[in-house]
Amino acid sequence: MTLALDKPTKSKESTLTKALREVDQLKFKIHELENQHQDYVRSQQDLITVIAEICPSLIQEVEALRILIYKGEADCRRYLRSLLINQRKVS
Repeated sequence: MTLALDKPTKSKESTLTKALREVDQLKFKIHELENQHQDYVRSQQDLITVIAEICPSLIQEVEALRILIYKGEADCRRYLRSLLINQRKVS
């Protein structure tokens, strides 16, 4: 009878240990995602600052922000590069 009681207890302990390990893994993943999000927010803030510096007119700033929001960072950077190239041609 003692063996019958010990067996379920061990099973519960291993299930508990497994659950705790999974919780730790989830906490680690959450921490990684939070760090990635912080990096993303910083890069977006930096890009917004660059937009304000590069765009000669308010209309171009709005267009750059619209591209950033709807098409993403890569397209926004492409648009800003095209503005810089056009500014160099004019100068």
